[in-house]
Amino acid sequence: MNYLFTSESVSEGHPDKVADQISDSILDEFLRQDPESKVAVETFCTAGLVIVGGEVRSDNAYVDIQKTVRNTISRIGYTKAEYGFDASSCGVISTIHEQSADINRGVVRSCEDEQGAGDQGMMFGYACKDTPEYMPLALYLSHNLLNILAEIRHKGSERMFYLRPDAKAQFTIEYSSETHKPLRVHTIVLSTQHDEFDSDDAMHARIEKDVREVVLPALISGLPENLQALFDEQFILHVNPTGKFVIGGPAGDTGLTGRKIIVDCYGGHGAHGGGAFSGKDPSKVDRSAAYAARWLAKNLVAAGIADECLVQLAYAIGIAEPVSIFVNSYGTAHIGDNARTDALIASKLRQLFDLRPAAIIRRFGLKNPIYSPTAAYGHFGRAPYIKDGIQFFGWEKLDAVPILKEAFGG
Repeated sequence: MNYLFTSESVSEGHPDKVADQISDSILDEFLRQDPESKVAVETFCTAGLVIVGGEVRSDNAYVDIQKTVRNTISRIGYTKAEYGFDASSCGVISTIHEQSADINRGVVRSCEDEQGAGDQGMMFGYACKDTPEYMPLALYLSHNLLNILAEIRHKGSERMFYLRPDAKAQFTIEYSSETHKPLRVHTIVLSTQHDEFDSDDAMHARIEKDVREVVLPALISGLPENLQALFDEQFILHVNPTGKFVIGGPAGDTGLTGRKIIVDCYGGHGAHGGGAFSGKDPSKVDRSAAYAARWLAKNLVAAGIADECLVQLAYAIGIAEPVSIFVNSYGTAHIGDNARTDALIASKLRQLFDLRPAAIIRRFGLKNPIYSPTAAYGHFGRAPYIKDGIQFFGWEKLDAVPILKEAFGG
């Protein structure tokens, strides 16, 4: 019997993602002025109000919090008072204070390579062969659908003129119980915020029609042929299931930094250590080590070591070396005796790669202002690129594949 698996994503206008983007925009501004800044910023947003709090340590950076917050909200698209949350008129309160000296003493060392982890905890990275990006299919499709919806909105579509910034997408995929490979798209759920219509029934019919005739065809046409084939005539579609979605964004629900950590990662596949990403500088291994774990898992799958892989890294505050490295290939590894393969892979990773925080930061250029683009539509599965000489999404590169193939005799 086949089984179903579901993942969701949320748009840049979702209140939690508004909070994430504000936190990461503030982080980027500190790093742009002072790459050594230590930042842990949280954001709360509700109707007409944004509150920013947290701790920062910097020798010379000054960030205009009001300006940064308003610019971020405007870029997302909350620019009209009728939305109940407007970049130009919302209140902005900052309660940022200096980083604790007790934390700083464990992170900043005279020898950079011995920089300790900014906190204890465990971080996970995951990869599989569902998609060309080595991401789980349901989350991949959810992100893509919302990206298309946002592109339509930002371009000012004449047909879908009514779109507002808040949206959620969810895909249910049917998998083979024998091969664990995706067989078909089973159910799609899309809730998108919209302008008021004269008639609720006419509004709902119009939006569902546009989703079927504009949004879904754009999604499917952009997929590889093998993924296009997963869309048959039988999939179930729910569009705005409550019938109406005018009140949304922070006016409809409060937003908090870090409340969409599963959307940020793998949509429920693999595991999660519980630490959020946005607003944290890379000395916080919640973020930097999660990026390193994804890089390891993705490169292991791309190198043919396994078809599916979970990597866990764990750290102690103030200690540079990870306290443990764990690998789970879910029985899909192509090397060695399965009874001990995962332990062998974990041991090899420790030998091959420097996973101290300072080394991770150097490898991926994490002291650069690269974080705002990560704060919506997922931190993983994104195409790495260079802009103005700065590497973005470097943890998605497959530059460790030759090293792994050589180490495992591939």
